[in-house]
Amino acid sequence: MFKFIKEINEEIEAILERDPAAKSRLEVLLCYPCIHSIISHRIAHTLYKRGFVVLARFISQVSRFFTGIEIHPGAKIGKRLFIDHGMGVVIGETTEIGDNVTIYQGATLGGTGKETGKRHPTIGNNVVISSGAKVLGPFKVGDNSKIGSGSVVLKEVPPNCTVVGVPGRIVIKDNVKIQSMHKPEIDLDQIHLPDPIMQELECLRKRIADLEKKIKEGEKRDENI
Repeated sequence: MFKFIKEINEEIEAILERDPAAKSRLEVLLCYPCIHSIISHRIAHTLYKRGFVVLARFISQVSRFFTGIEIHPGAKIGKRLFIDHGMGVVIGETTEIGDNVTIYQGATLGGTGKETGKRHPTIGNNVVISSGAKVLGPFKVGDNSKIGSGSVVLKEVPPNCTVVGVPGRIVIKDNVKIQSMHKPEIDLDQIHLPDPIMQELECLRKRIADLEKKIKEGEKRDENI
């Protein structure tokens, strides 16, 4: 029981650190669906491991009804998970989530079909999964990585990377930040992310401008002749 209370206290501290709207521990405990869903999941996961599958699933569905967050009782969740707002978040049965992970509303950690065994992603430590992102399949998202809003990730992501787009593409590698051992600094910026499509369009624009310049220079030479 003491361990359980300590874990919940850590979850509350994580929310207070990452959400500027949170003003007090009491507010977080009473008003944040993240806490309610995690408490329910800890109970359901314990029952699930002991073979009370139907009861565990029932608890998870009741929690889903009240919080809008669906976490399968088989999922393994580390310390200090923060699910911001949470409505529409789905976490599949064989998902594994590390410590200090932040998930925003509408994100899905799911599978890609009817595979058996390990079919959901493994999320490393200090990962940020932005609004509406879909991480689908039995691969790993490495530590300190960030998944951009609306991205669809279908293959492994190395540590210290930023992924954006559909399908997800790695646009930043080895984006290592100096972190405290006890309270890692987590980059929660979901806006200032590179846009690979715009970068390609900009390259095309410059290429077209160069070609037009060469054509005009050629026309001038012809006129002089």
